Amino acid sequence: MPRIHRTQIFRTLDDLESLRPAWEALLEDFSGATTFSTWEWLAPWWRAFGEGRELLVLAFFDEAEKLVGLAPLQISRRRVTSFLKLRVLGLWGDGSGDSDNLDIPVRAGWEEPVAMVLLEFLKKESSQWDFCEFNTMPEDSPVASCLAKQLGDRGWNAYNDQRASSAIALPETWEAYLSQLSSKERGKVAYYQNRLQKKYRMHVHRCEAESDIPGCLEALFKLHRERWQALGQSGSFESSARRQFYCDLATLLNARNRLEFWLLELDRHPVAAQFGFRHGNTVFQLQEGFDLAYSADSVGYVLRAYVIEQQIAQGVRRYDFLAGEAPSKSRWATQPSHYLNVQFARPLGRGSAYLHLIHGAGSSKEWLRRHLPSNAWQVLRRLNAKTTRQETAATTSMQVSEIVSAKS
Repeated sequence: MPRIHRTQIFRTLDDLESLRPAWEALLEDFSGATTFSTWEWLAPWWRAFGEGRELLVLAFFDEAEKLVGLAPLQISRRRVTSFLKLRVLGLWGDGSGDSDNLDIPVRAGWEEPVAMVLLEFLKKESSQWDFCEFNTMPEDSPVASCLAKQLGDRGWNAYNDQRASSAIALPETWEAYLSQLSSKERGKVAYYQNRLQKKYRMHVHRCEAESDIPGCLEALFKLHRERWQALGQSGSFESSARRQFYCDLATLLNARNRLEFWLLELDRHPVAAQFGFRHGNTVFQLQEGFDLAYSADSVGYVLRAYVIEQQIAQGVRRYDFLAGEAPSKSRWATQPSHYLNVQFARPLGRGSAYLHLIHGAGSSKEWLRRHLPSNAWQVLRRLNAKTTRQETAATTSMQVSEIVSAKS
């Protein structure tokens, strides 16, 4: 097994600038690379959502000083009671609801050494964190697999769950793709587009010029906001931080010809928008909006069909809907998959007790009885007599607080 020669820690974006060329070279050799692991995604995300978080990026080098792995991490604080916060070590980009497919990029053959050195670092720096939470990792992430094995070997407490996702495997031609759809959906694709063209002056526009980005984004924000307001909700773009994130992200992606931002106009009026981006031969669909006044015309449906047809012609072979399941996705011949959410903590710590309680595992009671100090175990027994697994999150937080107090 190869050995990591050196590990370097970065704590600011300015320091990371020097690593960007090596970072991009690493992603070119990483089979699981996506937009979510790039500077273009993570730097704007940090500027928008990094307040109150600590950046912690670990770069792993071989003897030739070649970057062989990168662990883009962050530390945040989660309130579990009115007076207690736990320090959460997570993947950079997690926590705002915008990022999926987060991972630890490595060169082939370096998965085990990177996972091993990462866990050794976390053990040595255990005072910085209470528990780790690596969300939305790809189901085939090589580092996630190595981490699971090594966590078990070390006796650390780990929990995994899954989050549904879906994507379309696109063939080489539009006709071949249509044959994958049901006869009902094939008929709808042609019917709705023909109907729109008869009723309106229809135009589909891809946002490609940097000068067009602000206006296109305002159209997306408006369409998305009005749709959710009609449902009595505020929607994603009420947040000024998120709007700024999309502005910065779109500019950076567009400069590298990776932006897939499309608008459908009827009589020169934008009625539907889809915001995505391309990495290799995959397009990730992130956000969309449509004008409810044109919902009977299925404007969002027409725009998606048009975009998929164009992208097939451009060599796209995967259209990724990211997280979530819905009939509006499955009708497009999607293939279901899932992300991994991995949580773990060192034994006997506050984070370990917290994870045992929130997961309510059948073995938690026995583990806590054997590992907690006797005074903490007695506190837990008294509390457990009054509670069940269906207790509210607020009650669970109170339990954690008392256990932590008893251990200190």
